[in-house]
Amino acid sequence: MSAVQVSRSVVKKILAVETPEGAGATVRRSIGTPQLRNFTPFLMLDNFLVKEGAGFPDHPHRGMTTLTYMLEGEFEHEDSKGNKGKIGPGDLQFMIAGRGLVHAEMPIHGPGKKDPFGLQLWIDLPARYKNVEASYQDRKASEVASAHPTSNVEIKVVCGESQGSESEGLVKGNVRPLGGCWFMDFIISKKGERVFQQLPSGWNAFVYTLEGETLIGPSDSPRPLKPVEQYHTAVLSNSDSENGVWFESASDKARFVLVAGEPLKQEVVQHGPFVATSREGIQKAFLDYQMQKNGFEGAHSWRSEIGKRMT
Repeated sequence: MSAVQVSRSVVKKILAVETPEGAGATVRRSIGTPQLRNFTPFLMLDNFLVKEGAGFPDHPHRGMTTLTYMLEGEFEHEDSKGNKGKIGPGDLQFMIAGRGLVHAEMPIHGPGKKDPFGLQLWIDLPARYKNVEASYQDRKASEVASAHPTSNVEIKVVCGESQGSESEGLVKGNVRPLGGCWFMDFIISKKGERVFQQLPSGWNAFVYTLEGETLIGPSDSPRPLKPVEQYHTAVLSNSDSENGVWFESASDKARFVLVAGEPLKQEVVQHGPFVATSREGIQKAFLDYQMQKNGFEGAHSWRSEIGKRMT
């Protein structure tokens, strides 16, 4: 870890307001709203809660990646290429849509089960990867590496790297994005506890608070730091001299995700679930979907088993 720790600071804070999404689900969205649109390479951030009778039945995707991180409850997925699976608390799914697929994401409800609650992040694919075959990287909670820089701090490293205790050393995530992306889940169990996390220079970064309140930035800031409260997204500064970010819990417990990504120097043209680098690319996506080719083979005749719950 660098001897000189120069922290980023909060330049913008947005409350993720509840809004309907899918078929009866509720999401808190920050990235992807008029207040924060196309924060490259990030396209959308949803904090979802899916009650019984709701879900995300069959729908197509192209040109982007989704990272689904479960906090409570269980979710199933199924796609037109024969892939299927289930994720529960602490599990994650990293789906690269690439050239295209049709899939469904549905909650699992039952006696004693909590409503599915978690995060889904949409990440733009670098242009050179837009035409790759669709694929998945599923990880169980037990497969997600954890760093413990102090006894009061746990950092779940989904992708990227974080400095753990002296015995742990550098802890690395085992999800491999196509393009630069770090995703970490911080849990701080003591008010006033501070931790520094290094970040790649020049990458865009944000924090989303799941629980409690967090102070973000250098302790010697000329102005008192204002806490970032629950359900707020904090966009961080991005100066060449800033090599990371200081966090301090402002409540008895604080939990938040830190996400950073390498900016993409390409146009972002998005129409619903399709993401391209030009209007022509979007038109081609619709034509390929209509003609059932280039990733959408059999799209119109395929029906997911889990999606039938909505009928």
